Amino acid sequence: MLHKGFFRFFASSFAAAALMLLLCCAQSAQAAPVILKFAGQNPPDHYATTSMNEIAKAVEKKTDGRIQIKVYPANQLGDYSLVYEELIRGTVEMAAISFPSQFDSRMDLIYVQGYTSSYEQVAKVYDPNGWFFKKMDEFNKALGVKLLGMYLEGMVGIGTVKEMRDPLNPKVDHGVLLRIPNMDVFKTALEGAKYRTISIPFADVYQSMQTGVCDGDTGYSIVAAYTALGDVIKNWYNLNKNTECLGIMISAKVWDKLSDGDKKILQEEVNKQAALSIKNAEANDKKYLDLMRKKGIKVHTYTTEQLRPLMEAFAATWGQLDSTKGKGLMDEFRTEMKNILNSTKQ
Repeated sequence: MLHKGFFRFFASSFAAAALMLLLCCAQSAQAAPVILKFAGQNPPDHYATTSMNEIAKAVEKKTDGRIQIKVYPANQLGDYSLVYEELIRGTVEMAAISFPSQFDSRMDLIYVQGYTSSYEQVAKVYDPNGWFFKKMDEFNKALGVKLLGMYLEGMVGIGTVKEMRDPLNPKVDHGVLLRIPNMDVFKTALEGAKYRTISIPFADVYQSMQTGVCDGDTGYSIVAAYTALGDVIKNWYNLNKNTECLGIMISAKVWDKLSDGDKKILQEEVNKQAALSIKNAEANDKKYLDLMRKKGIKVHTYTTEQLRPLMEAFAATWGQLDSTKGKGLMDEFRTEMKNILNSTKQ
């Protein structure tokens, strides 16, 4: 017969082992990191992808590994429209992508022509405490997405196969048929400044310019224009009439589950890279303008003051957007952008 002491020893040992197992499980559960997929649309060597990697590295370090961010560049998780849908669902946690206005046409505000023509103005518009940022955050929030930062890729001009006539004069025909994205913010402004326009998918633009279907293109940054159209365009007009911008976003379903401390860390790292993007974009624009010149493309550059008549002509067309964006929103936009333009006159 087994001694009672044996049972007491066995029970005591079992309880101790069970307690240790529970503690180990608790520690393991506590240590399990939060893994966030971070979708991007640019190539791995693009400076936006570099920024994504910097955010991932800094957040992991500052959260002691509680949050680990896995970067997926070059549309590996799908194009920006698909990724945005996944952000809404929470199946992709983060993204640095173009704003998909098909979900809310008001997000086209980012592409309105003429509200900025300098990097100084961009810095004011993109300020995370400013009106524009808060409005873009509002639009995304309604769809279940949190906007963390607005990331500048570059300023937008016009590339053509032949020289334009008097490109800064909004009262004369410029002698070109210009391809534009299929957005009213491009069409109303450019046609209001006497540019003739046609909407063509970007994938067909190169061939369309080669065959004379159109004479030029607008809607893309200097870097993108050089990379995609550098072998066909002969002239680049550096009008700085709008920006090419990414939104750094996180699914609201994910954001709401993060602690206040981790939210602060993530937001601070995004703010850092978003601010850096303006300096990077300015440097890259200069770099690729030089590459255009070396390639034999004639580059036309202008001061902010020289651009002012064209910017004012674009601004005069903003009222045509009241019907699609809402008069209340556009009234606010006009007031806010006028203040920024006046504060940065050179």
